[in-house]
Amino acid sequence: MTKPKVDPRPHSRVVFDGVKQTPSRAMLRATGFDDRDFRRSQVGIASTWSTLTPCNMHIDRLADAAVRGVDGAGGKGTIFGTITVSDGISMGTPGMRYSLVSREVIADSIETVVGAQGFDGLVAIGGCDKNMPGCMMAIARLDRPAVFVYGGTIRPGAGRRDIVSVFEAVGAHARGALSDRQLREVERTAIPGPGSCGGMYTANTMASAIEALGMSLPNSSAQEAVSRTKRLDAERAGRAVVQLVRRGIKPSDILCREAFENAIVVTIALAGSTNAVLHLLAIAHSAGIPLQLDDFTRIGARVPVLADLRPSGRYSMSELIRIGGIQPLMRTLLDAGLLHGGCLTVTGRTLAENLRRVKPYPAGQQIVRSLADPIKAESHLVVLYGNLAPEGAVAKISGKEGLQFEGRARVFDSEEETLQAILDGTVVAGDVVVVRYEGPRGGPGMREMLSPTAAIMGKGLGDRVALVTDGRFSGGSHGFVVGHVAPEAAVGGPLALVRDGDPISIDAVARTMTLDVADRELAKRRATWVPPARPAERGVLAKYAALVSSASLGAVTDRQLSSFHAKPAES
Repeated sequence: MTKPKVDPRPHSRVVFDGVKQTPSRAMLRATGFDDRDFRRSQVGIASTWSTLTPCNMHIDRLADAAVRGVDGAGGKGTIFGTITVSDGISMGTPGMRYSLVSREVIADSIETVVGAQGFDGLVAIGGCDKNMPGCMMAIARLDRPAVFVYGGTIRPGAGRRDIVSVFEAVGAHARGALSDRQLREVERTAIPGPGSCGGMYTANTMASAIEALGMSLPNSSAQEAVSRTKRLDAERAGRAVVQLVRRGIKPSDILCREAFENAIVVTIALAGSTNAVLHLLAIAHSAGIPLQLDDFTRIGARVPVLADLRPSGRYSMSELIRIGGIQPLMRTLLDAGLLHGGCLTVTGRTLAENLRRVKPYPAGQQIVRSLADPIKAESHLVVLYGNLAPEGAVAKISGKEGLQFEGRARVFDSEEETLQAILDGTVVAGDVVVVRYEGPRGGPGMREMLSPTAAIMGKGLGDRVALVTDGRFSGGSHGFVVGHVAPEAAVGGPLALVRDGDPISIDAVARTMTLDVADRELAKRRATWVPPARPAERGVLAKYAALVSSASLGAVTDRQLSSFHAKPAES
């Protein structure tokens, strides 16, 4: 049977061809188009470039490289911009409420431009936490041939410092372990140039997960931002997307359920960020794939943590890059039957075919353990349920902070109150710090609690204090921390009923989180509970709060289109 011929211009010919589209061509001639360009496959290059954060300050150069790749392969590349916000800069301030919101704005804006301009393909380049899943959500929604390019990791600062070193230095300064001069020295030397935060924090986690999904080229996740390999990665992505257009390979051919399972496996093996749970749920939603919290538990029961990477481990992403990146790890996981090798990728080949010639890590390296000697025998991402989290919560338990915690609640209604209490010594050993009204609706925006968790570590309380929140955590957070508590306090979730002194028990083995207060007492409290005033009356935060779903569903804003609540597949 003859394979049907693929139209290399399925969308752009509607915009460019024929007499009636003469005005469209006239507009584009002003930008440099000529007659030949109108006959080429049109590829949009979505750039998250800005100079407001190191993560994205170099992406303009990567976008230019992607255009060279597209044009060299016979397509026509056109760069357009979308926003980014910096988590590291806005962390601990009201501005952090816009961080998760930006994921939706980015997805919406890319979808809008690609849909309006009739691009046949897309290269999306992201370098910071939320613009990466935002790019992927747009790619999944549009379902046009696409490749994601990661902007790359930052190089370590002096003394192997990074941004988390700075946050933890604030806590150390508060307890008197660092002088003013030493704190300034950390501030001045931790961030040496372009690139995303240098541990297995959210950016590097999501880059690795997207590579495992098959939506970026091999090793795109494991390259330094300032490197020739990263520029070549962007150029190759441009060439690759033209081939995908010609072959008619779309994201829906790649983003199957097995691909998401591969992403979860790789995230666990790398000890990745809890944000991966939120973002993979959201990307799956955009792709129409039924993924649930319990899938992380099912998969996590058979996948060990192998990478000794920051924040809970010792090594940086740059050090992982020097021994081969994540490809040797993926080959190990594939050979062990933990990855689905038959999944198609943006190379046009399967995952197994991509990994066929990958060499193992060099002998003697200590960054990635063998399957026979894992850091943790099962996942560090632990989904907890109980009367404090009926819809679930997500904990990041490396094992170093212990597997159980019992303590008395110390309750705060905002991140700011919490941080002050940690720094001034109000929070003491044995406390379960409860930070509520910071969920997707209540924040609104589900702020990350890096400032409080880093202050706890800096104060030397990492294994003696737990923190529970309906907000979320930076990939740089570590310690005994539980986030994404659902339903959130602002909608009447049980977290709203907790009072100072209430006993709380957390068990990562039994996967439970329990408020040890009688049901009768909780009913009394609920009868007198008054919902908080809406924190945003208009603007993007108000729109977000009105639309956003529970964190247990990925905190998505197009939830009304969802038509599934599938049970997790049998193992």
